[in-house]
Amino acid sequence: MPLLVFLLLAAAPLLGFSHSHELTLMARAMILGIAAVSLSLLVGGAGLVSLGHAASMGFGCYAVVILDAANIVEAAIVVPVAIAAAALFSLVTGAVAIRTSGVHFIMITLAFGQMAYFTAASLAPYGGDDGYTLYARNTVFGRDWLQDRMAFHYVCLGLLVLAWLLCRVLLASRFGRVLRAARENPQRVLAVGFNPYPFRLVAYVIAGAVGGLAGVLLANATEFVAPAYISWQRSGELLFMVILGGVGSLHGAILGALAYVLLEEQLAALTEHWRMIFGPLLILCVLFLRGGLAGLLAPREAARHG
Repeated sequence: MPLLVFLLLAAAPLLGFSHSHELTLMARAMILGIAAVSLSLLVGGAGLVSLGHAASMGFGCYAVVILDAANIVEAAIVVPVAIAAAALFSLVTGAVAIRTSGVHFIMITLAFGQMAYFTAASLAPYGGDDGYTLYARNTVFGRDWLQDRMAFHYVCLGLLVLAWLLCRVLLASRFGRVLRAARENPQRVLAVGFNPYPFRLVAYVIAGAVGGLAGVLLANATEFVAPAYISWQRSGELLFMVILGGVGSLHGAILGALAYVLLEEQLAALTEHWRMIFGPLLILCVLFLRGGLAGLLAPREAARHG
């Protein structure tokens, strides 16, 4: 199923979906897919439901903004700085948040996310509430490759595949086994000699770093950054994508992001009150698609893996 999804995304521009609007829409879906995959690592792998994950994307976005204002637009500089900033934020906030669990974890990540939101809104030199318009997209080794929408599409796809592979390898490793065991029974993991805290913290930092990468791509895709990118509503959207695709399925997070963006686009074209339709549809999906889209499209595989 993941291979089929990636092949379809790779072939889409060659099958007629090559207009500017279609490429922009697919790029946005893949960028949100990267963020959703990183959140799925936390939710499905570690059992940590975060309502502040958009903050890591925001750190990636604002790293692009701050460096753009300083006339630094080279991706070889911007991307590592953005990933490091998002990872550092996740390390500092995660060191506190992971000491809690359940509803308390959800609320503390929400609080940290809102702190990041209000901080971004107060950055007057970078647009404040009004946002910041980039002069141009980042360059790659001095070349304007990202200006070409087709090239940008395949850059987003390549990074989506890398993010999925990274999270898949992590979950399949010994690290991932401890992480999943701690999700099921932390006391038993402690009894066999493993402290779940550092494992969860490392997973939280990695998820934040991948979210920062998604933020870099989002800033380049829209060529505009605003505090709204960090709001709790965006974190809620990412969480919906994970649930819609199937909790515990990394490729399900990608399917959830694609379905979410396409459904939002289609309903918005029908009526300005599209959210009145969108909300109940999401609730129905949560109620009746217990395995998410991944379970619906591959029921046998979902049943085999529980």
